Amino acid sequence: MQRLNVSWLISFAILIGFGPPSLVAGEDEKSPTSKADRPPRKVVVGTAILGSHGDYPGLAARLDSLGVMIDEMARRASKLRPGRGLDLAILPETAVTATGGLARDRAVELDGPIKKAFGDLARKHGTYIIATMDLAETGPEGTTFSNAAVLFDREGEVAGIYRKRHPVAYVGSDVLEGGITPGRDCPVFDCDFGKLGIQICWDVQYADGWDLLAEGGAEIVAWPTASPATATPAARAARGRFYVVSSTWRNNAAIYEPTGLVAARIEQPETILVHELDLSYAILGWSGFLRDGEALQEKYGERVGFHYDPREDLGLFWSNDPGTTIGGMVRSIGGEELDVQVARNRRLQDASRNVSP
Repeated sequence: MQRLNVSWLISFAILIGFGPPSLVAGEDEKSPTSKADRPPRKVVVGTAILGSHGDYPGLAARLDSLGVMIDEMARRASKLRPGRGLDLAILPETAVTATGGLARDRAVELDGPIKKAFGDLARKHGTYIIATMDLAETGPEGTTFSNAAVLFDREGEVAGIYRKRHPVAYVGSDVLEGGITPGRDCPVFDCDFGKLGIQICWDVQYADGWDLLAEGGAEIVAWPTASPATATPAARAARGRFYVVSSTWRNNAAIYEPTGLVAARIEQPETILVHELDLSYAILGWSGFLRDGEALQEKYGERVGFHYDPREDLGLFWSNDPGTTIGGMVRSIGGEELDVQVARNRRLQDASRNVSP
């Protein structure tokens, strides 16, 4: 597992206009998106690289192999944080089902062996699971097929379903993924660790779902995908000020911070990534007294954690002390969250423009 500082990801975000949205802070100079004054909220996330499936082995064999993968995520989570374990397991796009042919031939119903398998795994490990499949659903207008991500809660119950809003018609075809119906809704799921959103693969090309998740307060966005893309999900993370976790078919799987920087990544031949993140964080830009984060570390030692990239003049900071928020730590050295600083400077700039020379 690697922790990477990839400056071109953030440059790309700025280039294509994915930078953080304009903010108008209140009189107390707190960003409306700030989570810095909440106690630490640690979340252990597992994600994976799972090939492009090759010859489909059948549903039973596929469920068995996915069970082994989630078991390994849980084992690593318990080793990483003894006594805590895994909070969320994310499988790559359509991990449960075959990938070739028509949607009606490869789609499966949720009830039956699929619900039982993932329900049992969720209860066994006390974790949320995002299980991905081409899903067949029968309603008043007949049967529809969607590229879906089903969220199971820690008790093994279905907490919700996200259906891909933007299935792709490949070059030379006007058929959406063999007959997949686009989803309509973009829910934010209230999990016990925080607010979770989901986007799937080609959804990354469209801003609408990501913006809806940001408006809904999503703190983590799971991105099951066939593509190992890095620049665009990093830009989405920076724009939405949420973590984005990719779970892919090939090359790499990664966790992007709300800065757009990479928190953790695996590359093949590795297949499983388990990482702890904190939903109560502060984003800080450059200040001379911060000294790239060393000022906070000197004062608080291991009670503070951070990932700062001097090439970007940007960093994510969090508290490891349940009794002290990261916001309190930042203020104790005279620091200011970046989004608050941007909003304050905007007001000063706007006021200055209105002053007659």
